[in-house]
Amino acid sequence: MKHLSRFFILLLVVCGAMPQCADAYIDHNVAVLRVLNKAAGKVQTVRAPVGNTVQYDKLTILVRACKQSDPFDAENHFAFVEIFNSASEQIYGGWMNRNEPGQNPIESPDWDIWLGGCED
Repeated sequence: MKHLSRFFILLLVVCGAMPQCADAYIDHNVAVLRVLNKAAGKVQTVRAPVGNTVQYDKLTILVRACKQSDPFDAENHFAFVEIFNSASEQIYGGWMNRNEPGQNPIESPDWDIWLGGCED
């Protein structure tokens, strides 16, 4: 973990000195989410436009940003997602990483949701 922290500090220092680092991500208009309904054992795809809420069963999903890393580097996709249950309680809020789906800590006995990618 120390090495990862040092890497991010180094990245911030290098990007602060080089303006081209600011263009390291490509913004997209739609997040492609994969939703596992644990009770039914079904996985479905949900396309959520950035800035709009999408209703999926008992969930309300709001994607605030969907970004792709520079395609000339190792490609990855990231989305900032907020998910609410039927009682309007937020069950998730944060960044999802397509290449690390296990790091999406959605604490729900009913659902697993992960990012499939970003598109226009």
